[in-house]
Amino acid sequence: MKNWIPLFVLLLVVSSCKTRNAAKKDNSNPQDSIYVESNTDPKDANEPVRDKLTFYEHVLIPPQFDQIKINSKVNVETGSFVPTLDATIYIENNQKVWMNLSALFINVARGKATPEGVKGYDKTNKSYIDSDFEYLNNLLNVNFIDYKSLEKILMGRTFVKISDSQFTLTKNAQGFKMVSNSNQRIETDEKAREYKITLQYDENYDLLSVQLKDVLSPDELEISYSNWDEYNGIRLPKNVKIIIKGSKNSQILMENTKFDFSKMETPYSVPANYKKIEIK
Repeated sequence: MKNWIPLFVLLLVVSSCKTRNAAKKDNSNPQDSIYVESNTDPKDANEPVRDKLTFYEHVLIPPQFDQIKINSKVNVETGSFVPTLDATIYIENNQKVWMNLSALFINVARGKATPEGVKGYDKTNKSYIDSDFEYLNNLLNVNFIDYKSLEKILMGRTFVKISDSQFTLTKNAQGFKMVSNSNQRIETDEKAREYKITLQYDENYDLLSVQLKDVLSPDELEISYSNWDEYNGIRLPKNVKIIIKGSKNSQILMENTKFDFSKMETPYSVPANYKKIEIK
């Protein structure tokens, strides 16, 4: 696995990189809403947010799109040299995420994710994987990544469950901050883990950062977004930074250089004589 860097990058970026889910009725409590004073400048100290319903509507209602193509420059820091990679990421809403990676104009890896799982192959080592999402969770030191959260991370949307009863929402100089009131327990078929979660949004409700700290281990995941702009009526981040700490340490920097909303072909087939990597 140590020498399998291109595919490691491919899958890590795909997972980092998933549209907002519509807010459920129990996720926001309009009756708790109070008005935010608009004639005062935001302070560094966190202040109570009064119009909570508007906040939840902005951060949880998904944008409408059929497909989106993202061209990106990817830099990876893993302790070993990895050249800057050119990535083409194609998302068909609720159906698939397809990615192609090249270095110095040479294709090095390709992969795709669907609700059923992830696949990818690495040309440099003539190897491939065909796995469920547990593999991506292991790469990111978490246990909750599925197809929909993958899409949300790529699009810069809230990819963890938030609710008014479980989080405290405040206003500060950057915009809005959400902090879990207690450890958030997330259970899957494989394991249960507890996280301390902090989210930061700007004044326009664009997601700035998400930090998840496993309370029982040194594992930590932080994803930050910057340079937001509007494309085809959808706000998207130009820069994405993923920091993984704990049992594995790495950092991924993505610079999204172009967004396109036209449909494209997404071929995927593993070449003959490639060796399957068994996920343990």
